[in-house]
Amino acid sequence: MERTAVNPVEWSLELGFNQGELVTGASRTLYCSGQTAMDADGKPQHEGDMGAQLALALDNLEGVLGAAGMSLANLVRLNVYTTDVDGLFPHYGVLAARLGAAGAAPASTMLGVTRLALPGQMVELEGTAVA
Repeated sequence: MERTAVNPVEWSLELGFNQGELVTGASRTLYCSGQTAMDADGKPQHEGDMGAQLALALDNLEGVLGAAGMSLANLVRLNVYTTDVDGLFPHYGVLAARLGAAGAAPASTMLGVTRLALPGQMVELEGTAVA
């Protein structure tokens, strides 16, 4: 598999994402459902704590990737949904650091939404990975 970053402009690189990712020669594609701050029993965790919710949602995304024999390094697309964009920004460095450590800069979108599936959830991560 070969990945090529597509960045007709480069401001996004400072924020840890490419404008696009061209993938050729991939043999497997994984479409991940949105991951939130849920424990292994499906119970919401960390109500009111955006940083903790983001970290657990990322852990859960990594769990799905790992179960498919992939890692954050395989992410080519990451959608971030949040009920509080301004509240997420102070914690966004955690996400960017973990992606950076994995050598990943997936094409990304952040969307502010009215609410997520369960009350109290503040952030959801949805990814696409290739290997």
